[in-house]
Amino acid sequence: MINWNIYEITSQTQKLHGVKFRGRIRKFAIIQNINVITENASDKDNVVRFAIEESQIAGPFIEFINSIIPDCQVDLVANHVNNPVLSKLKINIADRYEI
Repeated sequence: MINWNIYEITSQTQKLHGVKFRGRIRKFAIIQNINVITENASDKDNVVRFAIEESQIAGPFIEFINSIIPDCQVDLVANHVNNPVLSKLKINIADRYEI
């Protein structure tokens, strides 16, 4: 399985939802030939999350994001996650579910 690292983007001054921000991250990843998942958080206001494969370096993404929104904060919030859901992080806790 692919393991993913999940990052959370926040900004105190810039709107992150409804401004094609996720699309710009996705386009950057396509150009760089890197797999990415990106979603708006539904459990926090004005938060966007993205996930990259665990083997990828986050530095280029963080630099790109900071070039768009200089005051943003990018934090690693989870690592080594299989099949991540980014909108609500608690969904990724596998022990919560039974088959």
